[in-house]
Amino acid sequence: MTVDPTAPLFLGLMSGTSADGIDAALVQFPQAGGCRFVQGLTHGWAPALRARLVALGEGGPLQSLEELGELDARIAIAFADAANRLLDAAGVDRAQVTAIGSHGQTVRHRPLADPAFTVQLGDGNRIAELTGITTVADFRRRDVAAGGQGAPLMPAFHLAMLGAAGEDRAVLNLGGIGNLTLIPRQGTVRGFDTGPANALMDAWCQRHTGQGFDAGGAFAASGAVDAALLASWRADPWFDLPPPKSTGREQFHLAWAEARMGEGEYAAADVQATLLELTAATVADALLAQQPDTRRLLVCGGGVHNPRLMQRLAARLPEVVVEPSTVHGLDPDYVEAMGFAWLASRTLAGLAGNLPGVTGAQGPRILGAIHPA
Repeated sequence: MTVDPTAPLFLGLMSGTSADGIDAALVQFPQAGGCRFVQGLTHGWAPALRARLVALGEGGPLQSLEELGELDARIAIAFADAANRLLDAAGVDRAQVTAIGSHGQTVRHRPLADPAFTVQLGDGNRIAELTGITTVADFRRRDVAAGGQGAPLMPAFHLAMLGAAGEDRAVLNLGGIGNLTLIPRQGTVRGFDTGPANALMDAWCQRHTGQGFDAGGAFAASGAVDAALLASWRADPWFDLPPPKSTGREQFHLAWAEARMGEGEYAAADVQATLLELTAATVADALLAQQPDTRRLLVCGGGVHNPRLMQRLAARLPEVVVEPSTVHGLDPDYVEAMGFAWLASRTLAGLAGNLPGVTGAQGPRILGAIHPA
């Protein structure tokens, strides 16, 4: 897509709970509203670095302060490489880009600790230096400092781009973790995590098939849901916590799943089918409990490409139209990257990026730190 010369360019960078790659999106936000997607790509992690990020995300110990500093730098280099690759592919000069919005890589998220904290690595200084573009980074910690969960941050973007006055809507991101944005016809927008999505399914698939994800949901479709196992997983008290709430790989990982499998013997495909059903069930439970009049569920994130998961969501929500965000003009693979580009535009304009009704923060806050070019 060609660049509209009348609208500023922003670039968003996002790597989520699954750490399966860095999504980079080049976008514009016309004065008339909306989001104009120019181009995107996904930049893979070096395997050794990804393995370390996954281990840290699951609560593994940091080896030293030296490692922390090195990881912060290496992650930033990878994010800058993603941005530069995208700009080269799009044929866009760096001087044309107003700013980069970089989420970084979450390695710890403890919103209920005392004191609460969240850690996203990927030094914004280095990204600005390696790209020559003003970079806004570290979006979550200001919200946590204000008493919020620091997540999810996408509901403000979802409201701006996907809200509709005529019906109660919800937006579902199926990344490593599932999260919902509730957009009612009247009332306050809310958003919260629903529990595991791709992270658990990917990890189980990797262990038993050697593949990084369950392409097309075929592995899950070859098995059968184990009702007792599903009930054991759903009994985790986290699912009963009221919003606002957020979680991550440190809560929902294979050790968590296996601890609730007991001494039973399960076919690998049956476990995969049950993990998929856990995602569908917990999303549906949360949506029906928190916004029962929802008429349309717009789905984005990697899970949108899993037809089995989309089928199970539709089956559990028979009164709801379940459709990808593509139908409404947002590429489901890049919605979060686009969202962080939008958050960068908000920060530079001196506008709040969080929704206190979503995160639980004490009020609206301008998010992120600005690292000038």
